[in-house]
Amino acid sequence: MTANVGTVDRAVRIAVGALLVLAALMGWVGAWGWIGVLLIATGIFRFCPAYLPFGMSTCSTNSPKAK
Repeated sequence: MTANVGTVDRAVRIAVGALLVLAALMGWVGAWGWIGVLLIATGIFRFCPAYLPFGMSTCSTNSPKAK
């Protein structure tokens, strides 16, 4: 698995995922709040399978920019 989730994307996924799981535990949202577990997992592993069909990646590249 090649990493395709960048630093900012990773932080947002983990934060939103944690909030969704917390909201599900507190009873503020229904069972759909457990989808936060998927967001946390994709943030931790830095890989999102949904990006593959579209060839997306939010990782930064170290290649020099063209002038």
